[in-house]
Amino acid sequence: MIELLKQLCALPGPSGCEDAVRAFVRNQAAPYADEIREDAIGNLMVFRRGRKTPVRPVAVCAHMDEVGVIVKQITEDGMLKFGFVGGVDPRVVIGRAVRFGEVTGVIGIKAVHLTTAAERKTMPKTKELYIDIGAGSRAAAEAMVSLGAYGVFDSEVVEFGDGLIKAKAIDDRVGCAALLKLLEREPPVDTWFCFTVQEETGLRGAASMAYALDPGFALVLEGTTAADLAEVTDGKAVCRLRSGVVLPFMDGATIYDAALFELLRDACVRRHIPWQTKTRIAGGTDAGRIHKSRTGVRVCAAAVPVRYIHSPSSVAAAADCEALLAAAQAFLEELGGEDA
Repeated sequence: MIELLKQLCALPGPSGCEDAVRAFVRNQAAPYADEIREDAIGNLMVFRRGRKTPVRPVAVCAHMDEVGVIVKQITEDGMLKFGFVGGVDPRVVIGRAVRFGEVTGVIGIKAVHLTTAAERKTMPKTKELYIDIGAGSRAAAEAMVSLGAYGVFDSEVVEFGDGLIKAKAIDDRVGCAALLKLLEREPPVDTWFCFTVQEETGLRGAASMAYALDPGFALVLEGTTAADLAEVTDGKAVCRLRSGVVLPFMDGATIYDAALFELLRDACVRRHIPWQTKTRIAGGTDAGRIHKSRTGVRVCAAAVPVRYIHSPSSVAAAADCEALLAAAQAFLEELGGEDA
């Protein structure tokens, strides 16, 4: 699964421009699919028959998009002014490389010796940043990048330390990797494997996907914030790397189905899959839109803890990624009535 995750993280796919990821996923999924649908907004929905057929469909979901940047203005001296696509902390991007297709740039800010004492005490605002693509004039920049162009962090995928991986877009290419690995096995129950778009900008793809499929049960696979850092104690760490898959019971967008939470938790316990939950109620997943679709959908979620999420250098543990895959398989086995 880790090699697949590395391939997925290397692809560009900011919200609204998931084309490269979608093409890769379709190619990987095609040999195992009984049906593939792509809707107008760009969701990719892959169906594989299982050993049992439920009354309403089962959906397992992950989003293809990542955070990124979009060009809003080109200055006379050839610099790019930009906005973030999705939630990004400006502190983590200064001096980092971005790319627009084959064009590379560096995110810059006014030199520190030109700032005031007051400016040095505050977090920089996005409007104070720019992207330097090496152009010497507006005309030169316009020949390289257009207004509205999407960019992503230019970050190498690296395995390091004690079983860790560093990459951009671990949120949520880890979920996409797990879905693709699940697709390789005959599922215990008929299942739609849903690769959604525009999660980072408001859970948008999930809304149209859920309306189209009208699932009875949905499991959302995600990456979630871990703050298990030096001097961060107790519950402030939220969740921890190498401590297993994260099973949330509530976040800022969803109160997860209590019975499904218990089903998934107990399934992990019986199968000796390491698991944890989050100690902070915040953020949200595609479940926030899915559970409100039509007459309602029962939802639960499983996630990989990720340090420095939504940055050029997100970090996750390989063991937690494997635990995510195992938990998702366990969920399908429980719905199919199969023993551990």
